Amino acid sequence: MSDSHGNTPAAWTAVFIGLAAFVVGGIGLMFSPLNWTLFWVGVVILAIAPVALVVLNKMGFGEGTGH
Repeated sequence: MSDSHGNTPAAWTAVFIGLAAFVVGGIGLMFSPLNWTLFWVGVVILAIAPVALVVLNKMGFGEGTGH
């Protein structure tokens, strides 16, 4: 069993992508007339985070399965 508690390159990459998505979406919401395009770009970026996590885990950058 691994003691990394999710402190892996795969997890940190997913967190960084999610953070970037919230920043982009938040900037879109701060414009005087709401910039819905930028907001939805943030939503799409947020959807990429779990995909990146799964892909990086399968590539071996996540927690091991006990090998």
